[in-house]
This record gives sequence, C-alpha cells and structure tokens, in this order.
Amino acid sequence: MPSSFNRSPLGTSSSITDNPLRDTRDRRLSRIAGPSALVFFGVTGDLARKKLLPAVYDLAHRGLLPPGFSVVGFGRRDWTNEDFVAQVREWVTKSARTPFNETVWRQLSAGFRFVSGGFDDDAAFEQLSEVLDELKQSRGTRGNHVYYLSIPPNSFDKVCGKLSEHGLASRDDLAKSDEIPDEGESGWRRVVIEKPFGHDLQSARALNEIVESVFPPDSVFRIDHYLGKETVQNLLALRFANRLFEPLWNSHHVDHVQITMAEDIGIGGRAGYYDGVGAARDVIQNHLLQLLALTAMEEPISFDANHLRSEKEKVLAAVSLPEDLSKHSARGQYAGGWQGGTKVKGFLEEEGFNPDSQTETFAAIRVDINTRRWEGVPFYLRAGKRLGRRVTEIAVVLKKAPNLLFLDSVMSDFGQNAIVIRIQPDEGATIRFASKVPGTQMEVRDVTMDFGYGHSFTESSPEAYERLILDVLLGEPPLFPRHEEVELSWKILDPFEQYWASLDEQPEQYAPGSWGPSSADELLAQDGRTWRRP
Repeated sequence: MPSSFNRSPLGTSSSITDNPLRDTRDRRLSRIAGPSALVFFGVTGDLARKKLLPAVYDLAHRGLLPPGFSVVGFGRRDWTNEDFVAQVREWVTKSARTPFNETVWRQLSAGFRFVSGGFDDDAAFEQLSEVLDELKQSRGTRGNHVYYLSIPPNSFDKVCGKLSEHGLASRDDLAKSDEIPDEGESGWRRVVIEKPFGHDLQSARALNEIVESVFPPDSVFRIDHYLGKETVQNLLALRFANRLFEPLWNSHHVDHVQITMAEDIGIGGRAGYYDGVGAARDVIQNHLLQLLALTAMEEPISFDANHLRSEKEKVLAAVSLPEDLSKHSARGQYAGGWQGGTKVKGFLEEEGFNPDSQTETFAAIRVDINTRRWEGVPFYLRAGKRLGRRVTEIAVVLKKAPNLLFLDSVMSDFGQNAIVIRIQPDEGATIRFASKVPGTQMEVRDVTMDFGYGHSFTESSPEAYERLILDVLLGEPPLFPRHEEVELSWKILDPFEQYWASLDEQPEQYAPGSWGPSSADELLAQDGRTWRRP
C-alpha cells in the first residue's frame, strides 16, 4: 500500500503524512493508530475543550484513527453519555481545524463514554474499569488505554494511585501499539502528563517518582506542545539536511542566539494558575529550553527516541550560568495603559491577584553552553505577556563580516546576518543579509529572504496536539522529554528563581505593547548587543 495515500477507516479519503522524526529505515509506514481508548481526566477544562478533543476529531477526520477508537471523559459533572456527546460536538464544531463531517462524527462519537466522579472516588474508578471492559468488547479496543492527565500536578498522586489500586495501570507495558495482545491479555497502558512538570527540581523529582511508581518510564509521555509544532521539527531538517546552514552553526560564525516567546495578551482569568508561577517557570523552563536544546544539539545518529533525547540532554547538561545573575537576568510586570487602542489593566490590577505579588510576567536570562561548538556564544531567552506582538522565534545572529570595503557610513547601513526560525504564528524562516541599494552609489542595506509554510506547501500543518496525541497512540516517544531533560531544565532555572526570590521586591513595571522592562535591554547592552525586534 502506498504510504502517501490510504482509505480512512471512517469512510473518507485522507492523505497520510509520515512522521518526519521517524527513522527512514523504519518499515512501518502507516500512521494510523491501532485499537485503543483515550481516557481524559480533566475533560471539562479549557485545554480539553479547546485543544485536545478537537484534535481527536481532526485525527478522525484525517483517517488516522481506527473505526472502534473510543474516548472516555472523567469529571465531576453529572452527565450521561448522551450529554457528553452533545457537549463535545459543541466544542469540536467551534474549535476543530478540519470541517465538520456528520459521518465521521457519528462513527467517532459512538465510542464516547462519560464517568462521573472525583479523583479520590473509588466507585467512579470501578465504573471506569467497567466502561473500559465494555469498550474492549463493543468497540474492539483490545484493552489498550491512554490516560491523559489534563489536571493540576497536585492531583497526579490521587489519580495514579487509584488507577493502580483498581488494576487499570499495568507495568507490563508493550512497547508499540502495533504489538497487539492476544485475547485475554490486558493490553498496553500509557499516561500523558501536561506541564508544569513540578515547580522546581525537588518537586519535579517527586512528581516523577509518583508517576513512574505506577507506569514504566517508556509509558510516560510528558507533553510539551511546542515540540509538536511543524516548524520546531523543521528545525532539525533545516540544520541537518542542508549543507547551507550546518557549516555556519558554530562559534566560528555565530555571534549569539536569541529565543523569544512573546504574547500580546495579559493573564486574563488565569490568576489561580499563574500567580506564583510566572513567565520563567511557565515558558522558559520547558518551551524555551527545549528550543535551545534543539538549536544547539549535535546531529543524532538516528531519529530514534533515545538518540534524539540523548543529544538534547547533552546540551542541557553543558549549560553554564553567568557568575552574576543580577546582570544577566531581568524580570518585569506589565503595567496598565493603552495597547492597540484599547485600555488594559496592569498585572496587579487583574482579578484574583495580590497587589503585592512578586510574580513576573516577563523574564529574560542569559546562559552559555560549554561545548566545542558553542564556546563563547551566549544564548538569550526571553518570554513575556502584553508585549508588542504575538511571536515565537529562534534568531541565530551571525558575526559581522570584516566589511573592509564598506567602512563609509553611507555605505554601511546594515547589521549582522541572521537566520530566524519562526515558530508561530507565521511559521517559516527568514534569512537576513546585506544587499546593494539600486542607484549609482555603493549603498548597502539589510534585506530578507523569506520562507513561509503557508506559501510553499499546499498541505495544511496539523495542530501540535494532533501529532502528539497520535504519537502517544502509536507509542512513538521522540517528541516527548523524559524526566532527565525535565530535571536538567530545572537545574538551569532554579538558581535564577532563587536569586529573584532573594530580592524581596516586585519586578520592574513595563508598558503594555512594549518589549519588556528596561533591565532586559540592559542585559544585552552590557554585552554590546540589542534585542532583535520581531
């Protein structure tokens, strides 16, 4: 059967795209999940409503789920199965990426079930066990289950404990979903956990002990949705499939690297989650350090999960921190004011926040990587809310050329070459270089050469959660950090957090719509550099 085309199990034709992280020597070219059921804890939360369940529908619409695929929602709502189907239909209609198809929906929703109860409710877990047994018989799930914990980390202990007590979590996990158990066997079990993976190194280790006391390490999938984005994966192709870039990707040619995640919105109604967490824990510890690892890693010998993870871990282990954290970090809180013609509240004025809160909405740090490739190249990471625009990008800024021919000021209106990988929202890449301005004088200015996914490919990019959920169902772990990566990331961030906590003062205020506090500019200015304006 050709790998580029397959007939959807749900009755629609669908293009099947191989995982770009799959080893090309792998013969298992089909990307259709095997028989299984997906159990959502926290199914009524924002993430499940807006991302997870729409992603499941999109996978079904693309023909990537088997006919008997089933979904079980677990929550406190007093819903019947029919109530759950009606509610999910509303969420899918509003948020799914692909068009709504009644045939696809009928086939998919026939496998929907709802279990009402709390995380410490033995009767609810007994009912869950009965429901999963029923789905094994009626839908042919073969006892293969994924438990998606879209819940606060402080509830992981309860849920994992109850799954174990009621025989729903087996440590005799099968490695891949295409290894179908014989009749009577329990099938495989996998668990998905969402960030935050703890709030510091100590809590991350404790969390890992809780989860891995019930599930074997290869059955634990830690979701960082940024790693499912098409452009993040394309970073590996850009680096290792092109002779154009890899020779420049080192300290001989690179001056510094900037990794930015900016949002133009505020906290809104997330006070319960965000206060006490802040931009550094929320974004830098996971998303940005993962992007740093992918940017700086050596070429893995294959796309096997262990090989890919090993190279990322080497980078994180080689990260060194500046001696003076006060000079090489910055944090801030957005103030009230006008942004885009709209008057907005300051962080401390948002509902639910303590007016004396020291939680930052902007954070920036400098780190270095002690490897031969990156010796002397600083990496600057920044993340914030209420900034100039929504953008996530990696900017690899090259050293200046000697420019002996272009010393005259009228002839040197250009900066440093840069390779910029745009993660969102306009996925693609830009190369900045110098070019002569048309005319009789030798005047040189910066120009850009741009690649955009939307312009270069007719295929639409799947949402990150589509790819990640499918990879969990297939048992393919390359895109999921293991606990070693999580702990190394906390080892990098914890000293900054401890330093900020020692200040006992509120972060510097910055205007909404700006690019952060003045201390962030000073962080680079002392090194003779400036932030790139996205």
